[in-house]
Amino acid sequence: MLESLAQVGGAVDDCAETALWALSDDELLASLDATQVLAQRLAAVQLGLVRELDGRGVAIAQGASSTAVWLRERLRLSGRSARQLVQLATTIDAAPPAVRDALLSGAITVEQGRVVAETVAALPVEAGAEVADKATQLLITWADRFDPTSLSRLGERVLAHVAPELADQAELKALERATERAEARRHVTLSEQQNGQVRLSGNLDTETASLLREAIDPLCAPAGEHDDRSPGQRRADALGEICRLALRTGQLPDNGGDRPQLVVTVSLEELVNGVRAGTLESGTRLTPGAVRRLACDAGVLPVVLDGNSQVLDVGRQRRLFTGPVRRALVLRDGGCAFPGCDRPPRWCDGHHIRHWADGGVTALGNAVLLCGYHHRFIHRGDWTVRLAADGRPQFLPPSWLDPLRTPRRNLYHLRC
Repeated sequence: MLESLAQVGGAVDDCAETALWALSDDELLASLDATQVLAQRLAAVQLGLVRELDGRGVAIAQGASSTAVWLRERLRLSGRSARQLVQLATTIDAAPPAVRDALLSGAITVEQGRVVAETVAALPVEAGAEVADKATQLLITWADRFDPTSLSRLGERVLAHVAPELADQAELKALERATERAEARRHVTLSEQQNGQVRLSGNLDTETASLLREAIDPLCAPAGEHDDRSPGQRRADALGEICRLALRTGQLPDNGGDRPQLVVTVSLEELVNGVRAGTLESGTRLTPGAVRRLACDAGVLPVVLDGNSQVLDVGRQRRLFTGPVRRALVLRDGGCAFPGCDRPPRWCDGHHIRHWADGGVTALGNAVLLCGYHHRFIHRGDWTVRLAADGRPQFLPPSWLDPLRTPRRNLYHLRC
């Protein structure tokens, strides 16, 4: 075998010395196809060697803890690549002979071979050897036209082609197994980062993911012509708006005897002047802008401290736009009042035109409905909101956008 591999190496040397610029387009294309086929055939040979070495326990005999660890050192692979190589060798070794033959002939790639092997191995036992052989041949035929991802999707329905009488029952069982795995592996993790962010990661089962999509999709569309957020940013903001809505319902379970609420600690002077950060119960710090924005209409319990950190007042949400005031605000604005926004009232906060921290009153004459995105947008300070003579909100764009700062209104929610 070593002699044959040496001959292959010599042929590779000859190819490497070829002046590629002298080849025609057809020769370049044919050569590319040939190198792909040879690379896959050599990869199949390598997988056979790995499987044989693993089966003999060579790595363990040489003092390694596993074949993957041994391959990592010997072939200078990453740990992940070495593990994948051992797993792939095992998968191909257990595949029907037709899969190995197709690999060695170059009819399929190694990735396609993995897909075929895993698909056939997942067939129900009652399908029998004859059905498995038919499925194998059909998948190998499809491999001539489809990449591994497409081939895997086709493989999910291969029984419908080779054994229709078993397909529906097998699909139901596969779906049940997949659902059980998804439910067992479901989790959500919030990890504090060092850059002012929290990493959200996890896995959801299909049902929960569908609920999440239904909840956030209506909020993921751009909120007007000035919305330059990326799709990912819009989804993140939508998730935050859903949480705000849930907190406003008052129907969440108690947390230590109190209904859920966000507690922000800040001194009275700092809140009024907006010069320092606030602190959440978790110890996370918030910018002055975030504190002042939350003070508008979030479910926030402000713990105001004097210079000696003595509690002066624990607010009872008297600054919130609730009850008759909110109903009047919804009736007047109909939804987010920012020009061009179509967000409905249930996704909106009541914003103090004169900030609550600056002494603004919680009254209809000092309020405007804003969705979460435009609430943050207004707090950045480029746009100005005021009530016109008819008592309805109007927005003045920044001078860089409109030198005349012509007032604008949202006509989307206008009632006849």
